Amino acid sequence: MSDSRRRVREFLSTRRARITPERAGLPVFGGNRRVTGLRREEVALLAGMSIDYYIRLERGNLSGASDSVLDSLAHALQLDDAERAYLYDLARAATAPGRRPPAATGRVRPVVLRMLDAMTGVPAYLRNGRFDIVAANTLGMALYAPVYGSPLFAQRGPVNTARFLFLDPGSTDFWPEWDKAANDSVAFLRAETGRAPHDKGLTDLIGELSTKSDEFARRWARHDVKFQHSGVKRLRHPLVGDLALPYEALDLPADPALRVTIYSPEPGSPERQALDILASWTGSPAPR
Repeated sequence: MSDSRRRVREFLSTRRARITPERAGLPVFGGNRRVTGLRREEVALLAGMSIDYYIRLERGNLSGASDSVLDSLAHALQLDDAERAYLYDLARAATAPGRRPPAATGRVRPVVLRMLDAMTGVPAYLRNGRFDIVAANTLGMALYAPVYGSPLFAQRGPVNTARFLFLDPGSTDFWPEWDKAANDSVAFLRAETGRAPHDKGLTDLIGELSTKSDEFARRWARHDVKFQHSGVKRLRHPLVGDLALPYEALDLPADPALRVTIYSPEPGSPERQALDILASWTGSPAPR
């Protein structure tokens, strides 16, 4: 079985297994039910398709599935926005398996670097879908100093927050909510495999983490996907202590594989004061 078919099969089967008949609004008869989740015929009923067609889909054959079929399937499996987008990505990959995205050059456009440098009062960094930090401003590098200083990257680059998270024991100190950070990172990487199924660097990273980290492998098997463009990230910096930093993550339209993350705490907050102290130590000017 090809990797793309396996991804489809495992994603659909794990989504089906998490939904009980009660949650789906279906009656349950008898007490000898062998599965806690939905049966295939129940998904087919909810999606308005034949059982044979659904079995074909769950076996990994999404080729030719129409938008209406995918929408019905997403509704039956109660997929959220991220899961629905991932399903559509899997279907696109099945329909046009020979297409390859343009190879990433690894270069960051000068205008993007100038934009990062101009944000002197807030930490900001640029990453790709593999969690490589490809550029950061001075305060961003200072905030992520434990990651930049990890022995993992002494002889190899670039700095990668997923590798640090799962392969450096110090990550549990940097991320006080380590489990949440781990769950989110794996879910983001899973979503990226749908968007960029032919990214060899991404495939290599997932293979490395699956082999070296049981924590990663266990989470990867869940097939969870997630989008998150804003929120609050909790970090524990060795110099300024615990931080709860509001952030925005913005995709760059001209560079589809890149995303800039900006931390911007409330004026006068302890986090703002901590960043001002960090800025004074790094020579980065604090905001007025």
